[in-house]
Amino acid sequence: MIRGLIGRAFWVVSPWRLVTTQAPPRPTVLIGAPHTSNWDFVIMLAMAWRLGVRVRWLGKHTLFRGWAAPFFRAVGGIPVDRTNPADVVDQVVERIHSGAVFGLVITPDGTRTNTTGYWKSGFYRIARKTGMPVTLGYVDRTTMTCGLGPTFELTGRVAEDMDRIRAFYADKAGVKPENRIEPRLRDETGTI
Repeated sequence: MIRGLIGRAFWVVSPWRLVTTQAPPRPTVLIGAPHTSNWDFVIMLAMAWRLGVRVRWLGKHTLFRGWAAPFFRAVGGIPVDRTNPADVVDQVVERIHSGAVFGLVITPDGTRTNTTGYWKSGFYRIARKTGMPVTLGYVDRTTMTCGLGPTFELTGRVAEDMDRIRAFYADKAGVKPENRIEPRLRDETGTI
């Protein structure tokens, strides 16, 4: 209840507008992109709380140390050690298969200043291994809007799925447009 009130209050005072499709009715992988600023986190929480979506999100394990750890856990954080990316996918799949039900927010472009020029493929592998659909969430500075876009099942044909994702994000700039990268995986050949 308190989260819903905070979510509604945020949208009353925020310069951002929530323009969204309805939240998906079942567990989903929620892509948060473009991830260009720390403000993305605040906007994501306000959006989820306003829409009544129970979210979990992946964060580097160092965020979950010290005084901030209880807060990050309380708002859905799952600490992950990114030194072994394959292990991260397995950890999340294990949580989902254990019966935990949640919308999993993933920022596949990684940190706010991605230097590789590629999205991380974990979101794709998690969605395929769990059978969860993907929901495209966005933040767009050019229109000062954010929300949820379409929800769809990944086919396993990586290039086709990524073309669909690229088409959706083509006009989305993020909070800091200069940090935006094109939705592209390092390897889009074949199937996953």
